[in-house]
Amino acid sequence: MTDPSQGPRLGPVVGERGRVSRYRVELPKAGIVPTERNRFEATAYAERRSGLKGAYLAARDLVLGTTLASHRLESERLGKIKALAIFSSDAISSVAYATQEILFVLILAGAGAIQWSLPIAGAIVVLLTIVITSYRQTVRAYPGGGGAYIVAHENIGVSAGLLAAAALLTDYVLTVSVSTAAGIDALASLNEGIRPFAVPIAVGVVTMVALINLRGVTESASIFAVPTYAFIVLLGVAIGLAVGRILGNGENPFAAGTAREPVSAEEGLGILLILKAFASGCTALTGVEAISNGVQSFRPPAPRNARQTMVAMGTILGFLFLGLTIVARHHGFIPHEDNTIPSQLGAEAYGDGSILHGLLNVMTAGILVLAANTSFAGFPQLAAILARDGYIPRIFHARGNRLVFSYGIVLLAAISCALLIAFNATTTRLIPLYALGVFLSFTLSQAGMVRHWLKSKEQGWRAALVVNGTGALTTALVFVVILEAKFTEGAWVVCILIPLLAGLFFLVGRFYRALGRSLFVPSEAVLDLHPTGPSSIPHVVPVEDINLATVMTLGAACERSRNVTAVHVIVDPDEPSTVAQRWGRQFPHVPLVVIDSPYRTVADPIAVYVNDRLRDPPHEVTVMVPVLDVRRWWERPLVNQSLKRLARLLGHRRHVNVVRYPFDPGSARRRSASLPSP
Repeated sequence: MTDPSQGPRLGPVVGERGRVSRYRVELPKAGIVPTERNRFEATAYAERRSGLKGAYLAARDLVLGTTLASHRLESERLGKIKALAIFSSDAISSVAYATQEILFVLILAGAGAIQWSLPIAGAIVVLLTIVITSYRQTVRAYPGGGGAYIVAHENIGVSAGLLAAAALLTDYVLTVSVSTAAGIDALASLNEGIRPFAVPIAVGVVTMVALINLRGVTESASIFAVPTYAFIVLLGVAIGLAVGRILGNGENPFAAGTAREPVSAEEGLGILLILKAFASGCTALTGVEAISNGVQSFRPPAPRNARQTMVAMGTILGFLFLGLTIVARHHGFIPHEDNTIPSQLGAEAYGDGSILHGLLNVMTAGILVLAANTSFAGFPQLAAILARDGYIPRIFHARGNRLVFSYGIVLLAAISCALLIAFNATTTRLIPLYALGVFLSFTLSQAGMVRHWLKSKEQGWRAALVVNGTGALTTALVFVVILEAKFTEGAWVVCILIPLLAGLFFLVGRFYRALGRSLFVPSEAVLDLHPTGPSSIPHVVPVEDINLATVMTLGAACERSRNVTAVHVIVDPDEPSTVAQRWGRQFPHVPLVVIDSPYRTVADPIAVYVNDRLRDPPHEVTVMVPVLDVRRWWERPLVNQSLKRLARLLGHRRHVNVVRYPFDPGSARRRSASLPSP
């Protein structure tokens, strides 16, 4: 193996007439370096960068940044100021359209119905207070994050947990679509010529946000913090100026004013219309659960910082939402898609067409884009937890080159762009699909917390039980109201989609559980495998885990060669591997080489190890790769992902023979009969 501890090498530079004119210092660039006996660590040079693959990696580094080592994970955690920008932008941005959506419903009963906007907004702020208080209890009880999924899964059952997860993932997708479409509406308030290009602009915005998130958490937080706080300041000052002028004129800001333009009534004002307006306004609460899902993204002490950030978010959201509704009601603002309520407030406070008015519209669009960013923080985190628990493909638990869950980010962007194209990037068409899923997750989360306190009876459990019980009852009632009000407008799609997603998660989980039972090898079993084959060619067996597929492949290698080595790569910084601890006891006659991969690649370090083995006689290596044979097409993406690339890397390498050793989990009983006795 190449050992960088030997120091830099001096490479001669040959000049004219073959004379050595000077020496160049060449730093070692080993792909893997030894750290202790039979243990290595992969370096940044382990990743192969030649040919087309090298050109792709160079372009990726240019766009997304160079790969970060796993030990940088702690430095990627967020302080409260940046976390507020990342996790609260969804909730805070809903101010830009929540009041407007309430008014869109109320004006169906004529201009006089606008007076009901303030009581509805007040009820929503009370509901916000209940939900924030309830989720603070959730963060205290579950500091590891996971939110509604973890709480419902552990306290109510698997079905409830998967239903909560499906609801949250659906809500995250809709958040990206709705907030981006609303951002286009805000820009259209400045220039109506933008409207015909809404779809391509929206798709471009989602793509841009996804790329920024792929660059890492701290970098995206630094970029997106500016429009978040600019929006809060500009809208807060506008509300303050407007209310100040109302008071300066001796008027009561809580009094309803006359509508600024005539509105004809299309239906009578009744309880159903008021409930429908309330359901539309409840979009203001979407996103408040994001902090509880991403507690682990905070700097220590993470739970305390998360709870404080949640209070700050609720305070800002409540003030802006209630203040905007009060001013809009007093001045009789009428909502329009191309002249939003925040834009009308800006014209009232700063002057129509002023620089600050235009800046408020730009920052409104900016924070609506940031609302999508909250989903890009929450969706991949929740997908990673589901993948860890075996309910979606394991690849979603793998961190990308910038220590983010890249596959979740890419999937979210793709689905959101498809929705924007399908619904023509129109906020009003997307809103009926919104909020239903999040209130379902609210209800399941709070009901799960009620069960948690009843079982644990920790200190202060009675007060916590009252808080979460109130939250569960309230959010369940709101869920029913939204379902009734929005069902025929499109909410029925969500009612079908969420159970379908939960059922899909269940099927994937059942597959992984069955696979785990088929491959299970007890930790106390000692496998007396001896490399006694006729060949002297070294056989290398990649090992992901100690299971029947590993045992059968090792057994086949031992029958072929008297020189067998197992290689295990540790890639997950969150879950340390137990293979090294178990190996010496369970496979005493087969050496194990462990490679720590701080850059989280599996195939490249093994390929480097194999290349180094080629330097020793007989200058030939056979790599036996365990491959799981599955019977259904939809099961193929669930297995064999990490080792497929290894076969591609080594497949055309001279003097390397790659042997795929198939293992059929369905015939585990027959194969286990040939296992060596413990």
